[in-house]
Amino acid sequence: MKIIEILNEQVVRPNLPGTTKTEIINAMIDLASTQERVLDKEKMREAILEREKIMSTGVGSGFAIPHGKTDAVSDIVAAFAVTAQPIDYQSLDDQPVRIVFLLVGRDNMVGPHIKLLSRISRLMNREEFRKRLLDASSTSEILEIFRQEEESHFEV
Repeated sequence: MKIIEILNEQVVRPNLPGTTKTEIINAMIDLASTQERVLDKEKMREAILEREKIMSTGVGSGFAIPHGKTDAVSDIVAAFAVTAQPIDYQSLDDQPVRIVFLLVGRDNMVGPHIKLLSRISRLMNREEFRKRLLDASSTSEILEIFRQEEESHFEV
């Protein structure tokens, strides 16, 4: 499964407002919940926040990937945003976050969930890719950056 297959105009935001980690996670959940695949928004929120309690999903280099698995979705659900300002996310490298990718999978779909987490992480490890996302001014531009990056770095 490709990242671009789970992102669309409704779930991607440049300049997402918010000043705290919790505000940003909740805004990402609100974005993701616009999809029909979300069966129970509050149960999905609970799964993501429970996962966050285990260890921060702020993985470093200004990037966070809040995620979880739950039966509150019928299929993999995602949302992506660049925050309007740097957020203290209690990241592993103690650096603020501006790039956030939310990923929620079903309990029984561990394989596809792990593969997508891996693909997202591999892309986000590329400094030039992160810079392009930070510089993007529109949803369509962000989607195009993901499409180009996947085509050039993964077999499609």
